[in-house]
Amino acid sequence: MVKETFLKEIGGKSVVEQIVDNFTNAIINGELKPGDKIPTENELCVSMGVGRNSVREAIKILVAYGVLTIKRAEGTFVNQGYDSKMLYPVLYGIILQKDSANQIVELRKIIDVGILQLAIDKLDLDSLHKAEQATQDLEKKITAANVEAKDIFEADIAFHMALVDITQNALLKGIGFYVDQITRKSRMKATETFINEQATEQFLQMHKDMLRVVKEKDRDQINEVVETHYRYWEKVNF
Repeated sequence: MVKETFLKEIGGKSVVEQIVDNFTNAIINGELKPGDKIPTENELCVSMGVGRNSVREAIKILVAYGVLTIKRAEGTFVNQGYDSKMLYPVLYGIILQKDSANQIVELRKIIDVGILQLAIDKLDLDSLHKAEQATQDLEKKITAANVEAKDIFEADIAFHMALVDITQNALLKGIGFYVDQITRKSRMKATETFINEQATEQFLQMHKDMLRVVKEKDRDQINEVVETHYRYWEKVNF
């Protein structure tokens, strides 16, 4: 069983918040490690001098965050890997703050710059083929007889996820997925703008340029390519 030296007396913040903080600090400090079984509810109550309800509520929060997992008949354990649920608090914090629209655009730009940088380092023939296929699928949607914004948008998402897959980074993949979710409405509007202004070829070229800098390992062009990619999106009212 995990040593209980990390458990501190509660005071100041709400009881539940401090219990969550104690677990978080214990994991950061290495006192609790992935796969460790945490003390029982009774042991936690005694160690921290708190009630059972507070302990249960804190554990529920940490389970919801993907930090802890409950195994029936075995106990509660620290998760051993990345869980996409771990991103929820961060993303809600972004969505709910003032001026979130502009900050989301800025966040997405930074993420894309990082993705392209890492993709250059991790690129292999298989992932390149998948990214090229995603580009071709996007081109088919754009050049279709009856152009549909929804079809282009879904192909756009698939293209960006193909770039993320090149990085072989689960955290980036999770962040990319959730940023896609919270920006769907505005990005759909941007796609409709491209169609209405008959600028779909420009839209396609922006994506080809992103893949090109990866294929050619042209790090000097990454920032310019990303900035160009978001010019239409920045004009959309969220």
